[in-house]
Amino acid sequence: MNKQEVVIACKGLSKVFDDGRLNLTVFSGIELELRRGERIAIVGSSGAGKSTLLHILGGLDAPSSGTVSVAGREMSSLSDAERSRVRNAALGFVYQFHHLLPELTAQENVAMPLLMRRLPRPKAFAEAAELLNRVGLGARLDHKPGELSGGERQRAAVARALVTRPACVLADEPTGNLDTRTAATVFELMLELNRERGTSLVVVTHDLRLAARMDRIWSLEAGGLRPYSAEAALAAHAGAG
Repeated sequence: MNKQEVVIACKGLSKVFDDGRLNLTVFSGIELELRRGERIAIVGSSGAGKSTLLHILGGLDAPSSGTVSVAGREMSSLSDAERSRVRNAALGFVYQFHHLLPELTAQENVAMPLLMRRLPRPKAFAEAAELLNRVGLGARLDHKPGELSGGERQRAAVARALVTRPACVLADEPTGNLDTRTAATVFELMLELNRERGTSLVVVTHDLRLAARMDRIWSLEAGGLRPYSAEAALAAHAGAG
């Protein structure tokens, strides 16, 4: 993949919720381009539409107008099955809550995306074990989520998102359910793997101190996406403290 390759691009993106009684424009005119290895943060107040935007970028929701292209494929032009294949090939997802399957071990959870690609089970499990070891969970392969701490579960979720070597990881408040120290550890892990693997990151976060460590920060406010400086993020964080 060319380092300058555009991984995700959206043009004229808007989202409107209309149930017949209420017509609510969440955002409109969103223009965004993410290149290989780039890291961006999206900040904004609660209810501004950050998670909705992330879901649309990942092909999990459809825009009301505009287009989203992932790895050169325009998502709205694809069938559900084709969109699923693009997501599995090009994207990884990390959420505030880990969404690990409780009946599976850490190794089985992380191997699942590879098994969905029909990778032979021994190879999928070997790659899952390698990455779990990389994130400090080599001794927890056979542990189920209920036997892991919150930070360990989130590290397993990061490993699952990265095991397919996606072009981009979309993360929705990935540290929002963790204490400050564990959150910093998980976020540092994501940045380290971004550097090692060239995986792009789009992170929705309320933590302006973490956002300030990304290449670019965008603020979703008043229905639009606007540049936000790292200096402003750090000043806002200091003010909140």
